[in-house]
Amino acid sequence: MTPAEWTRPEQVVEALRRKWTSGRYLAAAAGEHPFEPIGVPLKGPAAADALHHYEQALAWAQSWAPDRHPHLRIQTKTIGGRNGTSPHTIAGRVWIDSRQDLWTLLRVTAQVDHFHALHDQTAHDAPDLAQWMASHPMKVLTHAAAWPQLVRTVCWIRDHSTEQVYLREIDVPGVDTKFIETHKAILAELLDHALPEDRIDAGAPKSDLAARYGFRTKPLYIRLRYLGTSPLPFSELTVRAEELADWSPGVRSVFVLENEITYLSLPPVPDAIAILGSGYAAALLRYLPWLNDVDLSYWGDIDTHGFAILDQVRKRFPRTTSLLMDRATLLSHKSHWGEEKTQALGSLLHLTPDEAQLNHDLRDGTYRPHLRLEQERISITTIRNALTQGRQ
Repeated sequence: MTPAEWTRPEQVVEALRRKWTSGRYLAAAAGEHPFEPIGVPLKGPAAADALHHYEQALAWAQSWAPDRHPHLRIQTKTIGGRNGTSPHTIAGRVWIDSRQDLWTLLRVTAQVDHFHALHDQTAHDAPDLAQWMASHPMKVLTHAAAWPQLVRTVCWIRDHSTEQVYLREIDVPGVDTKFIETHKAILAELLDHALPEDRIDAGAPKSDLAARYGFRTKPLYIRLRYLGTSPLPFSELTVRAEELADWSPGVRSVFVLENEITYLSLPPVPDAIAILGSGYAAALLRYLPWLNDVDLSYWGDIDTHGFAILDQVRKRFPRTTSLLMDRATLLSHKSHWGEEKTQALGSLLHLTPDEAQLNHDLRDGTYRPHLRLEQERISITTIRNALTQGRQ
C-alpha cells in the first residue's frame, strides 16, 4: 500500500459527513435510539513502510496523535517487532463515542439544535408531522427557515374543508400564494402524510396542490361568438363552462376551432356560432350536452395534434364532423406548409377512414417529415366556401 492510500483524518470526516447528509444520524437521534459508538478502520503503513517511507509514515502517525483529535478515541495497533525491526504503535481504528462528539466533529451542532427545537415545537402542535420529521430530518433542515409556516399551513388544510376554498384563501400568518407555490413540493409530502386517504386525489400530480387536495380550481371559460344574428345584446360571450351546461345558444350549427385570430375573422354564417377551443376543445365541450342537438364541426390544424383533439371531441360527440382537415386542403396549400415539432402519439379510434389515413401519412412523413398546416394559413376564400356550403 502506498502512502497515498493511507487514511487521512479529513477522509474519515468526509465519510462521516456523507452519512450525516443521508439523514441517518439525525433520524436516529430524533427517534431517541441509543447511540452506538461508530468505529472507522484506518489504512496505514505496514512494518516495511516504516523502513522504506519512514518520514511519510512518521507524518501519518503524528496526524493521528490523540491530542489532535479530542472528539475521537484512537485505538492503536503495533506494527513491526519481528526479524530485527523495531515495533511501532500506530492508529488502527478511530471511534466516536457520543452523539455530541459526532456533532462537534462534523460542525453541525447548531443545525442539530435547530432541528430539535423545530421537532419539539411540532410535536406539541402536530404530533403526526413530528413523526414524519424524525424520518426526514434533512428535508426539515432544508426548509428550516419556513418550517413553522409549513406546519401551520398543513394544520390549517387538515382542519378545514377545502371544497369551496381556493388556495389563495388559506388564512395563515406569513403564508400567501407565493409561499405555497415556492414550497409546494414539501407541502405535498407533508399533506400526503397528514391527510386521510379520502382527501387526497392520488391521480393528480403533487405539483397540482389544488387538484390533489380538493381545493377549488380555476374555472374553465368558454368563449363563443355569434356568426349570424345574435338573440342577445352581445355578439360574443365568455362564460364559465359549467354555467353553459343548461343553456342553448339557439343555433343550428356550431364550429369549434383553436386559433383566436381565425375565430375572430370567420365570415357571417346564419344560425351559427363559433367556439374558441384554444387547444382544450375536448375538455371544454364536455360541459355542453346541448352540442348533441346541433350540427357540430371541429376545425383544427392539419397535424397529428389536431387529429388527436378531433378524436377526443368525437369520442364525446359522435356526430362531430371535421372542417378543412382533409387531404385536398393540405395539398392545395403547399406553399403554407410548416413543421410540427413534436408529434402526438397513441391510437385514435374515432376518426373516419380518410382522416385516419391522412393522420397516418402525417406520422409517416409521406409528404414531408413532421408536416403541419396551421388553420390560420388557410386562405379566407377556402374558409368562406367551407362555412357556407350547404348552409344557405
